[in-house]
Amino acid sequence: MSSPQSTSLSGDVDVAVVGAGAAGIAAARRLVALGRSVLVLEALPRLGGRADTVDLAGLPFDLGCGWLHSAERNPLAALADAQGRPLDRSEGAWRRQLHDIDFPKRDQSAAWAAYERLGERLRHAPPPSDRAGDAVAPDDPWRPFLDGLSGFLNGVELDQLSIRDFLAYDDAASEANWRLPTGYGAFLADLGAALPVALDARVTSLIEGDGVTVETDRGTVHANAAIVSVSSNILARGDIRFAPALDDHLQAAARLPLGLDNKVFLALSEPDAVPPESHLLGQLDRAGTGSYYLRPFGRPVIEAFLGGRLARDLEAAGEAATYDFVRQELRELLGARFAGALTPLRVTRWGAEPTILGSYSHAEPGHADARAALATPPSARLCFAGEACSAHDYSTAHGAWQSGIAAADWIAANLPRAAP
Repeated sequence: MSSPQSTSLSGDVDVAVVGAGAAGIAAARRLVALGRSVLVLEALPRLGGRADTVDLAGLPFDLGCGWLHSAERNPLAALADAQGRPLDRSEGAWRRQLHDIDFPKRDQSAAWAAYERLGERLRHAPPPSDRAGDAVAPDDPWRPFLDGLSGFLNGVELDQLSIRDFLAYDDAASEANWRLPTGYGAFLADLGAALPVALDARVTSLIEGDGVTVETDRGTVHANAAIVSVSSNILARGDIRFAPALDDHLQAAARLPLGLDNKVFLALSEPDAVPPESHLLGQLDRAGTGSYYLRPFGRPVIEAFLGGRLARDLEAAGEAATYDFVRQELRELLGARFAGALTPLRVTRWGAEPTILGSYSHAEPGHADARAALATPPSARLCFAGEACSAHDYSTAHGAWQSGIAAADWIAANLPRAAP
């Protein structure tokens, strides 16, 4: 993985790009290609935002996004392929329970049938509340499974989810989900490595006048325009002051809160105890359970996923409690000897990351229009980007990427070129 170009905060630029996640990198690359000068300002000491590849046990693993969703129409999958990067196109093991442990085949079929029925109800007979949870009876035997699945997919349970927003997600064109064995985060960081980037630079205000004055905790940047690609939670919390005020956009961001999905990585001392590329769901009778991907890419590691309320509770309880929960579920599934031989490697805490505050956005019930409101540029010199701005590919890196390109095109079309 290449290191980003180190850039000072002095001088003027055409466009300041706030945030170096997928959206910010895409916007900056597009603007550079259009002949505009840019500076990317990133609060973290690295590129990638919610995409972060790290070394665990000598192997690359993604702490954040790891799957190229809708891969056949995903521009990042096409870009990786064009660069000759290895792509794993094999089908994920998510819907298959290893050896049917505590989840007989008939129950697996019934559980996924319940999910399909939920989708049909939401599409054809939705409740007037726009609350997805209202489409499932509280005593439905599959309600815990459906809430747990929503926790993994959306970062929240069904009661917090807008039906209209959920149905707007475009998964019809392609169900292919591919992976980058060398890391999604590493790929995105490489895409931004040649850009002018100031890391460890937290933006505190954007003031519009003849241009845009961007104040950071490292100094001030003067630009003709700005693209803001920080998370919706950061906007809603008021970490960046806008002048003139952008109350409508910040209120829209508040209606697009980030749900939470965290990962837990554990090393296997006896890898052959479980087959590669296999999967286990922890429990069926409670929403708060883990999803366990066993030996991804054949590596001697378990990648555990925790979503929704469970993820928030365990994040608050701390790493030790998180490891204990995961090992206890694996003990119940695979035995005490197996669980006792696991070595903790890493726990993510995306909700506690002060520059992000969560995983990916969902619209609150009744507020599916908030995405369009946030994505509407407030002026010719300022616009927003990020997965929360994507109408149909929200919660994905490629949705963020596409929003960054759209923002760059908007700015470039409205920003006059300087005289020769």
